[in-house]
Amino acid sequence: MGASMKILIGYDGSEESKKALDIVKQYAKILSAEAYVLTVVEGGPHAVREVYQKAEDDLTFAKNSIAAEGILCTAKLSAQGLEPGEDLLQFAEENAIDLIIIGIQKRSKMGKLLFGSNAQYVILNAACPVLTVK
Repeated sequence: MGASMKILIGYDGSEESKKALDIVKQYAKILSAEAYVLTVVEGGPHAVREVYQKAEDDLTFAKNSIAAEGILCTAKLSAQGLEPGEDLLQFAEENAIDLIIIGIQKRSKMGKLLFGSNAQYVILNAACPVLTVK
């Protein structure tokens, strides 16, 4: 039996990332995969305490939500000060992630192709497939 598939979610507590979290749980069960959750602290090491606390709370919520389904879950809080998209891809590379799942916001007609700079960065630069959830 080979190594288990690894699915990564970038989780920030938004409605979009909560939808992505549901997909991660479904896919992890179907594929007998391990789930990885990365929450990036905006502002990195210089973030104010409230931002740090929210990120910690978001990460705990996501990890507990996945673990409650009996899915093996690794969770990491990152405060490197990188853009979230860069941070996510660095984590994906370091952990040999097979699939990244991210939530994207619905945009106006003008912005339909621009999912937001972080999502766009991940989609264009990931070494593995990226599933977007809206």
